[in-house]
Amino acid sequence: MKKIIAATALPLGALLAFAAPAQAESAASTINQLEIQGFDVNITRVGNAPLQDCEVTNISRPARAPQLIPFDDDDINVFTVIPKPKVTVSLNCQM
Repeated sequence: MKKIIAATALPLGALLAFAAPAQAESAASTINQLEIQGFDVNITRVGNAPLQDCEVTNISRPARAPQLIPFDDDDINVFTVIPKPKVTVSLNCQM
């Protein structure tokens, strides 16, 4: 149980540490950094400006923690798959 708590708390801590400086960086850089950290990034945007002109307004995670998924590929070995943590990046792309 402690391993599961640590596994979910660590990415949240990394996200919170990353969220504050994200305002100064470009939207593309912020999205790339989150993907490098292993997040499944969803993007919501207002406006239709190019990505390089967008401003990050919010980074959020769903309230529900990811659940372990049993994966049985050969009826002998059962593996546990941990899904990628999801994060939503909100962008303001109005000119």
